[in-house]
Amino acid sequence: MNDILKSAHSGWRYVVFLLLVIAVVKALSGWLGNKPYTEGDRKLNVFTLISAHIQLLLGLILYFSEGWYRLSSAGAPAVRYFKMEHISMMIIAIVLITVGNSKSKKIVASVAKHRTISIFFGLALILIIVSIYLMTKSVPGRTFFGVS
Repeated sequence: MNDILKSAHSGWRYVVFLLLVIAVVKALSGWLGNKPYTEGDRKLNVFTLISAHIQLLLGLILYFSEGWYRLSSAGAPAVRYFKMEHISMMIIAIVLITVGNSKSKKIVASVAKHRTISIFFGLALILIIVSIYLMTKSVPGRTFFGVS
């Protein structure tokens, strides 16, 4: 069962990353281009939010079912990374996505909606990229999105 969850968590990251990149690019374009905030923008942001939460649930199931929380992190960098760094950074990134989406719903002006999404989703994207980079440094044999 854990192998299926690992595969799902590993594959779903591409969906989350792609949606997040598209959402940030569209929001930056809307913010800097003074474009209206459309129903398509709202749906993209919600799909990004939902995909990130699905990824979080898969990750939390793996974290607790594989016992990462019980391992001593004093030794191997890979254990420290998955026990503390990965989960912390990803939770913060998903909180940023959630807060950004929530704040944008309360704003009336289109440019302000785009700006809010750009900032919060952009920070989440940067945090995710940093986390992936740290994984390549901490876990032998791991590469940036499988690209060597």
